[in-house]
Amino acid sequence: MTIRRPSAARTARLLAATAVLGGLLAGTAAPALAATPERTALRATARKAAPATATVTVTGNGRASAAPDLALLSVGVEATRPTAKEAMAAQTTAAEALLDVLHQQGLPDRDIRTDSLSLAPVYTQTKDGDSKVTGYQAGQSFSVKVREIDRTGQVVGAVNDATGSAVRVNGVVFDVADPSALRAKAREAAYRDAYDKASQHAQLSGHRLGRLVSLSEGESVRPGPGAAPGGVSADGQSVPLAPGEIEEQVTVSAVYELI
Repeated sequence: MTIRRPSAARTARLLAATAVLGGLLAGTAAPALAATPERTALRATARKAAPATATVTVTGNGRASAAPDLALLSVGVEATRPTAKEAMAAQTTAAEALLDVLHQQGLPDRDIRTDSLSLAPVYTQTKDGDSKVTGYQAGQSFSVKVREIDRTGQVVGAVNDATGSAVRVNGVVFDVADPSALRAKAREAAYRDAYDKASQHAQLSGHRLGRLVSLSEGESVRPGPGAAPGGVSADGQSVPLAPGEIEEQVTVSAVYELI
């Protein structure tokens, strides 16, 4: 069998054709590869050119009021004696009398709580300008819940009658035992207020009110729950009190789209 070798001229022609074909292929692929960054830039420019959705941010305020059904009474006893032991003993006697009368008024233990207990020296300034301990003062304060608020004045009078000069009536405030229903009404009013404001802004700006984007609520406020009596009757009579109304305030912040 005879094998013919290609001539040198034929080999040169084959190499030249291969080079030309490779150049053509490379020239075709290069533009395609170069076009990819351009298309990406065009898409980014189109996204930047798209107009942002207009929005309006408003604050809504809502209020709701109701008659109170709970009275919070702050009372205490104090006693001053020459020695700490005597002061604590006198304070203990007065506190026991206070608790006894509260129980006699039908108040359960769960509605009576000790807030503080104190014992401190009493100083008197001498002629020489020095301070000298001349006695001790002991005291105890209580928080009392009166759920029948019509009887609050009667309870205050009975406390004063039982403990005499040792009693201290620090204040009376009125409230609602469960504020959730009152808060819900105030929240509803706040939402309506925010919606009405947003609707007006949309109309004034020539838009229509779109979807609600976000909604947040601030802390609710219950200002001015009541007043403390200015004085207590010395003969145990009922003290007149005016419960008034309890008001709840809620604030919301809302963002709406304008279309």
